[in-house]
Amino acid sequence: MFPAAAGYDRAITVFSPDGRLYQVEYAIETVRRGSLAVGIRTKSSVILAVEEKPRTLQAPGETQKIFQVDDHLGVAAAGYVPDARVQVDQARVAAQSNRLVYDEPVEVETIAKKLSDMSQQYTQYAGVRPFGVSLIIAGVDSNGPELFLCDPSGTYIGYYAIAIGAGSDQVLEYLQQRYKEEISEEEALTLAVESIYLVSEDKIGTRHIKMAMIPVATKQMKRLGDQEIDKYAEKARSRVSKQPSQ
Repeated sequence: MFPAAAGYDRAITVFSPDGRLYQVEYAIETVRRGSLAVGIRTKSSVILAVEEKPRTLQAPGETQKIFQVDDHLGVAAAGYVPDARVQVDQARVAAQSNRLVYDEPVEVETIAKKLSDMSQQYTQYAGVRPFGVSLIIAGVDSNGPELFLCDPSGTYIGYYAIAIGAGSDQVLEYLQQRYKEEISEEEALTLAVESIYLVSEDKIGTRHIKMAMIPVATKQMKRLGDQEIDKYAEKARSRVSKQPSQ
């Protein structure tokens, strides 16, 4: 729990005596309570995986936590997902504007910086609140596969593998043990499913797992179907079952 804020948490424009912005910290805590999202970068692709817990009568359809920004660029979100939709809309406008002005796909880091700048602006103006969501921004551009994390404070950092949301600390430790730069695409897809099973209550089915990938060969974002996810889930379940209980 957070310590008594003594009123400094009532506005995002006021620093506490120890130099903290409590509203930003609350927004980051919102992300920690969201369901898990994972990003993994390989030499031949970049992969996004999220856990979504569908309601019993919910109609099947597009995932609510993985968004396509451009052909070569996607976003996975953890936290307050409606905030993610607003940021993704801005990212789509920026990506299309780049194509119109420069006649080329936008760089992944350009979108990461734009969304981070937008998040930072919402930490310094009265009458607004910080975005309660973190975004994993993944894509393939002239630099190859790229993976960035943007958080509510306005920070963005590049990663080889990253996890956000509930249980992300445990998953990050697992990724540090399992990830290697020369990891194959198939191993990375399996590792992404393993990461979700590691902290999920449902360690058998795949209805709660959604995945997408952007291969270097095509630079086209592809959403994985249920049968494809099942293929990687079978191997992932056997590995997770061998992990010592926490």
